[in-house]
Amino acid sequence: MGSLRVRFGLLVGSAAALVVLAAGALVWSLYAAERTLDATLAAQVRLELIAELSGRLTEFGLAAVEAVGENPSRPERLTNARNDVDRALNAVDEGLSRAIAGSGAMLDRVQYATRSRPLSRLRAARAMLDRQVAQIQREPDPAKRTDAIRGALNAFGAVTGQPLTFLVEAERRAVEASAAEVRALTLRLRAIALAMAGLAVIVLVLVHRTLTRPLLKRIEDIRAGASAIGRGELDTRLPVPTRDELGLLVASFNRMAARLKRREARVAADRAVLEETVARATADLRAANARLEEIDRSRRRFFADVSHELRTPLTVILGECDLAARSPETPDSFRPVIATIRKRALRLHRRVGDMLRIARSESGQIELERRPVGLAGVLAEAVENCASEAQRRRIALAFHPSETDVEIQADPEWLRQVVEGLIDNALRHAAGATRVWVTLAARPGGAEVTVADDGTGFPPDADGLFERFRRGGNSSPAQGFGIGLALARWVVERHDGVIRLGSGGPGERGARVSLELPA
Repeated sequence: MGSLRVRFGLLVGSAAALVVLAAGALVWSLYAAERTLDATLAAQVRLELIAELSGRLTEFGLAAVEAVGENPSRPERLTNARNDVDRALNAVDEGLSRAIAGSGAMLDRVQYATRSRPLSRLRAARAMLDRQVAQIQREPDPAKRTDAIRGALNAFGAVTGQPLTFLVEAERRAVEASAAEVRALTLRLRAIALAMAGLAVIVLVLVHRTLTRPLLKRIEDIRAGASAIGRGELDTRLPVPTRDELGLLVASFNRMAARLKRREARVAADRAVLEETVARATADLRAANARLEEIDRSRRRFFADVSHELRTPLTVILGECDLAARSPETPDSFRPVIATIRKRALRLHRRVGDMLRIARSESGQIELERRPVGLAGVLAEAVENCASEAQRRRIALAFHPSETDVEIQADPEWLRQVVEGLIDNALRHAAGATRVWVTLAARPGGAEVTVADDGTGFPPDADGLFERFRRGGNSSPAQGFGIGLALARWVVERHDGVIRLGSGGPGERGARVSLELPA
């Protein structure tokens, strides 16, 4: 019994034996109860047949009295009564025969012979009364016939009374015997049930003490060991008292704990190496971040310095170009060259201004001068400043104001420069565009300014265009530094507004930039 399979096999076998034994006892008890019930019912049926026989005999006696009268009303009544008596006798005889054939020990042949003799006496009494009636019917004197039939009936009653009483008493005793057997069977079944229950309790107690409790104890030890392993106590080991399946499981558990212990040691060593590597990498990253921050500060300082240094000579160049253009001494052949120089210098001046604004916005040096301003005038001025560039590019530029002007708290110069930058982006970057339009719409609590075109629209990653120095895929360095949208978002957010990029409506093409500004 060193194997759990054998133990569980014995347990299952014992349970099966108990079940088979209980089933056998149940079948036997049902069979015995059925036989006893059948015997009781048969005795009841025979009692009913004997009662019917008694009635038939009484009717036969009355028919005999009527047959010997002076004027019998129904001559056939005696024949019918005789036949009924014979059928009743045969029915009682058949009931006794079936009882001895099906009951076995409950009604043996001696009892059948004992009960058959009263039936023979009843048949003989019926035949004797029949013969006496035939003799009386031949007597011509009515008084003698009456006396003769009275004596015959008295003799008939005396002969049939004792056999009928005997048969009724015999069947009554049979019913009482069946009832007593039922009570005895009930007592036996009760005793058997108590014995089976006691046996089942004993078997369960033995199984619990010899199998269940030791198994539960060992399983609880394994659970406690697993909990200790889970808490990190990898030195936990369990005893192996047996070599059954559970013992093999405990041995596997111990081997697992040993492997986990070795693996933890290796992991600890690897963690130490990793922490050292991470520390070195962190130090390198910090140094790199410091260098990047220094480079970024140098870049912002460079942009600010370069922008500041370039604005003065560009302003001088623009002033000299204006003086030369207005001077009558300037030859006409030089005027187109001066105009070209002025246009290029003006564009470079705008780029330098963008760089300077970006540098100042990154360093937080910009201070907005917010005051009440009408948006329609600011937008009209921005469209007018960009009209010449739109005309040069042969792109229609239009402004669609709202029905009523919208007044907001804003810095008009910065708003104008933002709108000019958005228009300039549309003119330069909208491939295939034929028109650009600026729309002002009043909204509850503010206004919405939209700069739209009918070009190819924004690329899929349009939100990345808000990053500094980010240009569209088709842009070239000659088309700008990629700082317009970044500056626009910075200015709009400082005005507590929101800037969004979108596309045209359903079935339309082009790009759309919306500025939502609070009143």
